[in-house]
Amino acid sequence: MTGSLNKKVLIVEDEAPLRNAVTDILSFEGFTVFQAKNGQEGLDTAFKEHPDLILLDLLMPIMDGLTMLEKLRQDATWGKDAAVILLTNINDPEKIALATEAGSYDFLVKSDWNIEDVVKKIKMRLGV
Repeated sequence: MTGSLNKKVLIVEDEAPLRNAVTDILSFEGFTVFQAKNGQEGLDTAFKEHPDLILLDLLMPIMDGLTMLEKLRQDATWGKDAAVILLTNINDPEKIALATEAGSYDFLVKSDWNIEDVVKKIKMRLGV
């Protein structure tokens, strides 16, 4: 578990039960976890905390995930290279293509994974 320590993960998800479940398991695994319930909050938290990885939902109020990702990528100092894994209920090839173009390399459809898969993918992406 010590390899996970000092790694920061930001969860941007409007569904509180899912956001809290992922937070609990990542905290248990030794990650520092930040939460945001919409894209604007997520963007503000991302620029403030510079997490090692962002779990980003696509469909959210105030600012959706794709808009947040585009704004994040416009930041030349940090945001353009931030690691992002998208979470969504939409299995839409067009949205996946847009997200990939915006620089997200991992895409998880919520109905297709369980929480252990998410943790494995995060650890793999962060090399812990």
